[in-house]
Amino acid sequence: FRLSVSPSRVFSSSQYRMSSSGTTTTKGGRGKPKSSKSVSRSHKAGLQFPVGRIARFLKAGKYAERVGAGAPVYLSAVLEYLAAEVLELAGNAARDNKKNRIVPRHIQLAVRNDEELSKLLGTVTIANGGVLPNIHQNLLPKKIGKGKGDIGSASQEF
Repeated sequence: FRLSVSPSRVFSSSQYRMSSSGTTTTKGGRGKPKSSKSVSRSHKAGLQFPVGRIARFLKAGKYAERVGAGAPVYLSAVLEYLAAEVLELAGNAARDNKKNRIVPRHIQLAVRNDEELSKLLGTVTIANGGVLPNIHQNLLPKKIGKGKGDIGSASQEF
């Protein structure tokens, strides 16, 4: 197995940068130019939820003596996923009701109609959420239909 690379590709000028101290650093090397901006941990993880803030809350909350580097990233990802899931279902509920704005009622309908979210948020009360529309089976009017499957007419023929 041999890998052949052309010399022009190996020594490409775009791979080298000049740092402010005058030394050259490679694109994949350890050195980085001093003029580069800092990148947040949320951006590195590709998240919208704030990793740094959640890390601060975990440390201040005294949940443990120490907090690992991956814990706030993972927790941010989980919270972002749950928020996206609830908002997706609430948006669908709002659209079903021909509304453009999500209100607490739509969140309530979304959560209570989803089996897993309802189990997760079973003890949670959503303010101004209302209740699910439900009519007990005994209160519904009796079905009166004509057909060969009628049970009531068969018992009266004897």
